[in-house]
Amino acid sequence: MEELESIRKEGNWSVGGHAVRLTNLDKVLFPDDGFTKRDLIRYYVTIAPVMLPYLRGRALNLWRWPNGITGTHFWQKEIPGHAPEWMDRWAYPEAESSEAHTYIVADGVAAMAWLANHATIDMHAWTSRTEAYRNPTYALIDIDPGARTTWDEVLLFARLYRTALEHLGVTGFPKVTGKRGIQVWVPIRRRTYTFDDTRGWVESLSRAIGQMVPDLVSWEWEKSNRKGLARLDYTQNAVNKTLVSPYAVRPAPGAPVSAPILWEELDDPELRPNRWNIRTVLDRVRERGDLFRGVLELEQGLPSL
Repeated sequence: MEELESIRKEGNWSVGGHAVRLTNLDKVLFPDDGFTKRDLIRYYVTIAPVMLPYLRGRALNLWRWPNGITGTHFWQKEIPGHAPEWMDRWAYPEAESSEAHTYIVADGVAAMAWLANHATIDMHAWTSRTEAYRNPTYALIDIDPGARTTWDEVLLFARLYRTALEHLGVTGFPKVTGKRGIQVWVPIRRRTYTFDDTRGWVESLSRAIGQMVPDLVSWEWEKSNRKGLARLDYTQNAVNKTLVSPYAVRPAPGAPVSAPILWEELDDPELRPNRWNIRTVLDRVRERGDLFRGVLELEQGLPSL
């Protein structure tokens, strides 16, 4: 990192076997906290050995904030024309005219540096790998709080999912989103299930959870129709629909990170969805290791519900 720190405002950085052009390094992206683009690049390059396994071989949907989290922002799926030739990419065979045709695939630390330099604060990798893009590698449970949903209620939902998964003999891996919610990723056998399978399974599980606390849940699609209630969102189990990647930074004050947790941490009174940020999560990983690793290693069948 010494070379990164030695670059003043802009310059070339030799990282991961490639020269990455860095610009506006002192530009503040998180005004309330003073975190700059240099801080974002440093974080993503430092966390890369842990985070890259969740990105490699997967198309990326990117949330870019060129003027910081209080400025204009946009989702980017199509790889930009100025992307370097060494950047790995994937052509989506079924892309329609209105869809992105070629996606970035982050396969190394240089890609992480390049993305961060382009103010990519949030990264969402596809649930499926490019070589089998119709077959997800995990089922996604997304506890999406509404305006009236309290943190205690989010924890209640998570505990209910924990109990249900234990009853089914299925292992799920929880993480805080870095904003307000909690997600649970369930690794499944590869090249076995379709998105219809995972969406249907998570919907059945979520509706059973919802029946236990019906006053806290809305199944309405539009937020404006949910009356401030939480949505147990199963619809992200679909091609080209994604949830925030593990260890990705969120565009919110404090530069929070979507951090994996242990199930027992649901009972930690200090747990919050934005508890860890681009500085503190690194110490956590050094101390606890990658708590999400099982998502990559475990393959499970989805029992009938």
